[in-house]
Amino acid sequence: MKTYTSRNEVPELEKWNLADIYPDISNWEEDYEQIEGLAKELKGFDGEIHDGQALYQFLKLKENLSYMLNKVFAYAMLKVDEDTRETKSQALMDRAKQLSVKVSASTSYFMPYLLSLDEETLKEYIGAIEGLEYFAEDLWESFRYKKHVLSKEQEEVLSNLGEALSAPSHTFGMINNADIKFGEVTGEDGKKIELTRGMYSKLMEDEDREKRREAYKAYYKPYMQLKNSIASTLSATIKNNVTMARLRHYPSALEKALFGDQVPKEVYENLILTTKKNITPMHQYTQIRKKMLSLDELRQYDLSVPLVKGIKPVITYEEAYDTMIKALAPLGEEYIKILKEFKDARYIDVRETPGKRSGAYNLGVYGIHPFILLNHHDDLDSLFTLVHECGHGVHSKLSAQHQPQITARYSIFVAEVASTVNEVLLINYLLNIETDPEIRKYLLNHFIDQFKGTFYTQIMFAEFEKLTHEMAEKGLPLNVDVFNQTYEALFKEYNGEEIIFDDELKYGWSRIPHFYRPFYVYKYATGFASAIHLATKILEGDQDTLNSYLEFLKSGSSDYPLELLKKTGVDLTTPLPIENAIKRFAELVDEFSNF
Repeated sequence: MKTYTSRNEVPELEKWNLADIYPDISNWEEDYEQIEGLAKELKGFDGEIHDGQALYQFLKLKENLSYMLNKVFAYAMLKVDEDTRETKSQALMDRAKQLSVKVSASTSYFMPYLLSLDEETLKEYIGAIEGLEYFAEDLWESFRYKKHVLSKEQEEVLSNLGEALSAPSHTFGMINNADIKFGEVTGEDGKKIELTRGMYSKLMEDEDREKRREAYKAYYKPYMQLKNSIASTLSATIKNNVTMARLRHYPSALEKALFGDQVPKEVYENLILTTKKNITPMHQYTQIRKKMLSLDELRQYDLSVPLVKGIKPVITYEEAYDTMIKALAPLGEEYIKILKEFKDARYIDVRETPGKRSGAYNLGVYGIHPFILLNHHDDLDSLFTLVHECGHGVHSKLSAQHQPQITARYSIFVAEVASTVNEVLLINYLLNIETDPEIRKYLLNHFIDQFKGTFYTQIMFAEFEKLTHEMAEKGLPLNVDVFNQTYEALFKEYNGEEIIFDDELKYGWSRIPHFYRPFYVYKYATGFASAIHLATKILEGDQDTLNSYLEFLKSGSSDYPLELLKKTGVDLTTPLPIENAIKRFAELVDEFSNF
């Protein structure tokens, strides 16, 4: 695989085309100035909304502004992520954030005003003005928040604090993406090379245990050196979450996070309890790993190496894309047509380059199209990542095509369903076409590890979030020692007693960006459990499930997430989907061990 030393070396077809948002930076500046003007205009409605017509004019203007702000913010974010070291891009992002705070402050009076109305008055307004029907569902949804909205003056203060409250997350992002250097490790030719995140993932799969150990030590070293700084950013984030929950009169930070999706906290708690109650297959897999690797001591840097040795398929980006098209064919012609467009129209930024944001994501920009960031490494993991992010991308594309702006953006809760259905379809396809027993075993091992990472590991992270937020709510200290003890205990509980803990292991919390988005990671696990059900039905040829799933992808936020999933046959208010996912994991482990 070619290593790129600069973004300029990457072929144009493998870089996203941000000109689709703004052909030139001057267009970005024009929208920026226009938004500032519209924000002042919105501010002028303060105290002046006395009838349905004024309410309609305010909401229409606000939606237009939101459309433009989304473009301004997306462009700045995508530019930063191309190279997090680029100061011009950072300046754009800082300005976009400042503008967002200005806009929020310019409308901070609206929610207190709306909730001061009685329901009859709002009904009269909606009935009198035809255009208000478009906003009606959103207006009534706002009434759910009535006891959580503060006075006009308090809301304005909180709006102006927006940038300050996001500072810990921003600081961690800069540390994690721009400042951290992992030092050098031994390359294939025996010479020292600088370790990158993408390289680290590959080295953790290397058959040479000494290489894995060296990379593991090098990777964790900067996190351990910066442990107090990172503990400070995480502690501040958690305390900010807890403080905001209290200020807005939620019973807990968890319930505040779940409120928007109308997810009962029992769904979150049931996910953790059901998994821990049925943790045995996970522990069995850890034991199988130790046995197959013939190790006296199993350590964390032994947990990702493939158990089937000598097989390291090289899958170019072109090959990965072709494989994805074939694997996802059961989803129908419309779906496949959209996937082909993603590549041809340059929606995807493919290669890892110096300074580029790590990991992968999809960003849907309403009125434009999705943008997908990858750090592709021509391996099986990268194939799965491509398929995963394109699942998000098609979800964004279909929701934008079939929903108006007000309901086009779907909840994160349902987002992971779309991506994980694709992964399940992919592994099924790969296993079906492969005849070599060793490669089939390798693929099975890979899927078990994917299952573990998407389901079990995310539930462990979810419990870490729950426990640390509960500590903050009780006024208990949050520092390096507390984070270390909590993380280490959970790791042992989820992974079993077979693992010998190096000192680095307990610092696992320090490298997780998702902890700066409170109570997000559990959705990977609920999405995975839902996807197992849906993909199984689709592969069985259940046309009703396929039709309901495609409708689900077109539904955006037209209903609450749990209700959207129920329409596809998945009910997450019961333990059944979680139990079925764990049952499937147990079957995979049994099949693998008896291969």
